[in-house]
Amino acid sequence: MNTKSRCISLAALLAGLLLAPQAKAADTEAPCPSTLKHSFPRLQDEKPQSLCQYSGKVVLVVNTASFCGFTGQYKGLEELYARYKDRGLVVLGFPSNDFAQEKGSNKEIADFCENTFGVKFPMFAKSSVKGPEASPLFQQLAQLSGTAPRWNFHKYLLGRDGQVVDNYSSLTGPDNKGLVRAIEQQLARPAPR
Repeated sequence: MNTKSRCISLAALLAGLLLAPQAKAADTEAPCPSTLKHSFPRLQDEKPQSLCQYSGKVVLVVNTASFCGFTGQYKGLEELYARYKDRGLVVLGFPSNDFAQEKGSNKEIADFCENTFGVKFPMFAKSSVKGPEASPLFQQLAQLSGTAPRWNFHKYLLGRDGQVVDNYSSLTGPDNKGLVRAIEQQLARPAPR
């Protein structure tokens, strides 16, 4: 083997060694399921956020409102998030004025959630959650579950694979034993590879 051939072979070997950890890291990331292939502006600064960043997590999607009889559920949702986030739960809040109880701007909603309930779970800009005007995410969740939100604080539970596990009416609070049990069951499952 001549010197030029050895250099090319050595370069190829080094490239393979350097790229192998990157390829392995990419293989271990959870694929983005269709339910999370959506982007929304973040509530606080309206910067676009891909929901794919939550792939492999157990996701609780909730449509929210600041002036509703169920608004107190923010506290319980934040407690759920704080309790289980290290195990892989994420709560995603989607403010909506579809039921005429979320009149504020995104900044007003963000300030209200943080100052009143200490909300730290991800919240997104105000959007529609029902009917033909619903965001593509909520249209998809309604189709997959067979139920569209009938009021504020409707909840959709997605497993680590992004599949809809169940949905819960506004009457089901974040501390509901059945909901908590379903979340724990999903958290006990391994993330898809």
